[in-house]
Amino acid sequence: MKRNPDELKKMLERFEAVIRGAGVKRTPQRLEIYRQTAGTVDHPDIETIHRNVHKTMPGVSLDTVYRTVDLFLELGLVSNLRPLPGRIRFDANTAPHHHFVCTRCGLTRDFTDPDLDGLKIPAAAQTLGRAESARLEVRGLCPACAAAKNANRTEGIRSLRLHKKSTRRD
Repeated sequence: MKRNPDELKKMLERFEAVIRGAGVKRTPQRLEIYRQTAGTVDHPDIETIHRNVHKTMPGVSLDTVYRTVDLFLELGLVSNLRPLPGRIRFDANTAPHHHFVCTRCGLTRDFTDPDLDGLKIPAAAQTLGRAESARLEVRGLCPACAAAKNANRTEGIRSLRLHKKSTRRD
């Protein structure tokens, strides 16, 4: 799902300022990789970013995307998350927010909540090191997976009833 154009414009302005402030060369490849990462709310993985960049810049290698996203992580332009085992996803939304993660399909969506944003980092976490930020991850089923699970459950109950009827000895 595409990001709101006004929000994307602000993110691209921040990108320009951060790159310039860090003294990093702004290349067309870096700009396109960031645009493809920030242009969606889907929290893309490296392969998705590469596939989308490749559509407009066929010469960009997967290695270039990896190195560029690592640079973006270092500069604070993106963060990473791992909603399900295996793939790491990237998020260009650096404003305070939290995530809802579907435990079945991995769909990840941002949400904000002023009460959660105001939570202080617990002292127990501070004793482990210098905590710099915190975000909450809510896990559950997205509407599509919940509907599929309910449909499967209903079908399973129906099948069980039919099976019991067919195996009854009257």
